[in-house]
Amino acid sequence: MRKTMRFFVLMLTVVVFMLGVAAVSAANLPQSDDDISAGAQLYDKWYARLSVSAPEGNHPLWERQTSNTRSGAETWRCAECHGWDYQGAAGAYGSGSHYTGFPSLFVLAGRLSEQEIIDHLNGKIDPLHDFSGLMDDNSLRQLAVFLKEGLVDDSEIIDPVSLKVRSGNVENGKNRFETVCAACHGVDGKTQALHSDALEQSLGDVASRDPYRFLHRSRFGVAGVVMPIGRDLGWSTDDSRDVLAYVQTLPTTTDKPVPAGAGADSEPAPQVGGPAPGIFGGIVTGLGVFFGMFGMSILFILGFVAFLGAIVFILSKRK
Repeated sequence: MRKTMRFFVLMLTVVVFMLGVAAVSAANLPQSDDDISAGAQLYDKWYARLSVSAPEGNHPLWERQTSNTRSGAETWRCAECHGWDYQGAAGAYGSGSHYTGFPSLFVLAGRLSEQEIIDHLNGKIDPLHDFSGLMDDNSLRQLAVFLKEGLVDDSEIIDPVSLKVRSGNVENGKNRFETVCAACHGVDGKTQALHSDALEQSLGDVASRDPYRFLHRSRFGVAGVVMPIGRDLGWSTDDSRDVLAYVQTLPTTTDKPVPAGAGADSEPAPQVGGPAPGIFGGIVTGLGVFFGMFGMSILFILGFVAFLGAIVFILSKRK
């Protein structure tokens, strides 16, 4: 009987240890070091990616436009000037409150070399566009790599009025969402509230109102937030569109109508994919991923422990 009890205690200790290791690992998921994903997060919010404070005041180039009335940290983000579709005034932000008139990066990056893009970023072309004192050389290089190699043109797949995916394999999107994303966001996309302009939104709201932002962040991650990244998971361009198509079928939480144009009134930037940046946010997200992705494993292990307990009980009764 004592040998049986020792065996049971040993197995329980091993199980607890394995769960502890898994939880710690999930809570400390690192940021992606892939150049394209890193560059995409810098494009999103470079100061969050680098864990630094945003510069005070408006970006020097902000005075060259008067249509976008945002101020402060938002003006220092590449996405606010050039859009989540990277098309600038030629794309989704060609109208509405995000309009700045700044150019399409598809056009610029397509005709420039990586070094020429870096020269634009470090102020050699335009001194007011100098980020060299804010990002290190490697970060500037990663941003240039993203702009040269990572941009995806989704304009043909997103309807400019309804903002819906024109075609897509919803079943494929559902499978991928429930395998990866539902761990934190829930199967209905409402588990984790996404805050925007004092409103709490669901993932369905974000996908329906700002599909290009959704695609960018599901592919490359959210700057400063620990989350699974489609690119790291091997998702293709079509896979990410399929996930968007499925999430657009999920329930929404706000009654604000979808805007008549992709850039109109889609303000401000919802945080897609996780809690607020920081150590606490990373730990919470890590635990969410752990308990979601490993939930079934935990149940199996607990069942196994219960089974061992039953064996011990039966053996003790026999003796």
